[in-house]
Amino acid sequence: MFKTLYGKLSAVLLLLFFGIGVLFVVLTLFTTRVHLQEMTQKLNQSLARHIASETPLIKDGRIKEDAIQEVFHMLMVVHPGIEVYLLDKKGGILTYSAPPGKVKRESVSLSPLKMFLDGEETFPILGDDPRSPEKRKVFSVATVPPEGPAEGYLYVILGGEEYDTVSRMLEGSYIVKLSMWIAGGGVLFALLAGLLLFYRITYRHRRLATAVEAFQQSGFSTYPDFAGRFDAGKGDEIERLGAAFARMANRIVQQIQDLRQADHLRRELVTHVSHDLRTPLTSLQGYLETLSLKEGELSPAEQEEYLRIALSHCRRLSTLISELFELSMLDSPDAAIRHEPFSVGDLVQDILQKFRLAAEEKTIHLAMRIGEGIPFAIGDIALVERVLENLVGNALRHTPKNGEISIEAERRDNGLAVRVSDTGCGIPPERLSLLFDPIPGKVGEPGKNGKGAGLGLAIARRILELHGSDLKVQSVVDTGSTFEFTLPEAPAA
Repeated sequence: MFKTLYGKLSAVLLLLFFGIGVLFVVLTLFTTRVHLQEMTQKLNQSLARHIASETPLIKDGRIKEDAIQEVFHMLMVVHPGIEVYLLDKKGGILTYSAPPGKVKRESVSLSPLKMFLDGEETFPILGDDPRSPEKRKVFSVATVPPEGPAEGYLYVILGGEEYDTVSRMLEGSYIVKLSMWIAGGGVLFALLAGLLLFYRITYRHRRLATAVEAFQQSGFSTYPDFAGRFDAGKGDEIERLGAAFARMANRIVQQIQDLRQADHLRRELVTHVSHDLRTPLTSLQGYLETLSLKEGELSPAEQEEYLRIALSHCRRLSTLISELFELSMLDSPDAAIRHEPFSVGDLVQDILQKFRLAAEEKTIHLAMRIGEGIPFAIGDIALVERVLENLVGNALRHTPKNGEISIEAERRDNGLAVRVSDTGCGIPPERLSLLFDPIPGKVGEPGKNGKGAGLGLAIARRILELHGSDLKVQSVVDTGSTFEFTLPEAPAA
């Protein structure tokens, strides 16, 4: 129980109230005793003076024994707890009303007596107890005689040995017991109220702890189920902690789902890449084995054809491996790009020049439509060139003879828009969602030579994402496709 926050708070509260209760009892007994002493001394302040005034105790330096015994007898009858002592001018005890052998002192200090007689000290004033070397008690004192030069003192102890017994009886009296019960009841009520309040205060903490444990037991895969919502705007520490944990848990769950999805895609990518690598590799191995087994049997034309096909498969393997490496580099967290101004028109002209011979072989027309006065773009020119190469090469593979491939660029409010259009076979709508999937061979049916099962579009999209842009596509079957992206405009010089 004491391992929980509620248990620790309850233990601290219990110890605190127990200490307060003990302190209250001690203070009650002390203040009761002091109050009784004060009241007793105030009520009997003039007792010694009245006795000394009514009965002469010392005359001409001689003690009047008969008068003293009469006073002792009268006081014993009226108040047995009072003890009377006759002192000389130095505080020495001359005679007393106590039984023989009870008095342990030969003299008492005169300092408290003089403070009492001067009336300069607040009550209670404690004087030496002749019956004990250590104790001090309240008293009443008067000079003897009351008028004229003092020849001694009448020292009246207002609580003798019986006074201690009365104090002990007072401590066990009904009033004191009632006070103790009231104090104990008050402390118990405050303790129970405090425990209830602590229970309510720690309720959200327990709920949060339960949610954290459940979240841990679920393998951090399911969102924590809170009995209520935490609101960080309330300013309460537990509310802010709960809201922060909820956000953290959602982030962890989302990241785990993303990791699982990424792991699934990685496995699928490995499977498809293995298949795409195996196909040309098997063909390459078959043609090379045929050349080796039929050495001397094949004509030079057949040998040349076999070598051409083997070389084609070898190039396809090299291209696929290069694309995989390039995509992995672009997906790295450390991937960085250089931002520099460049001319879109010059870049497009270079791209079309690279593909001009291939386009002429298929009698495909390459066109460039660049708006007049178009400003420079900002970006990594090498990576943007890679994007255009992938788009134009992809269009060249899917555009039939006598078709057209065009690259257009125009200025817009959000930057420079670049479009690559073709009059090819188009892409069916159901395959558009998989167009940029980084898994080769999933988008469309590759041709007989295996072309079209690359990662060019996935690489192009990733490059544009690093530039803060995106690659959009519009396609109509048997009509053609248009790929478009936007680059930031360079500020005017």
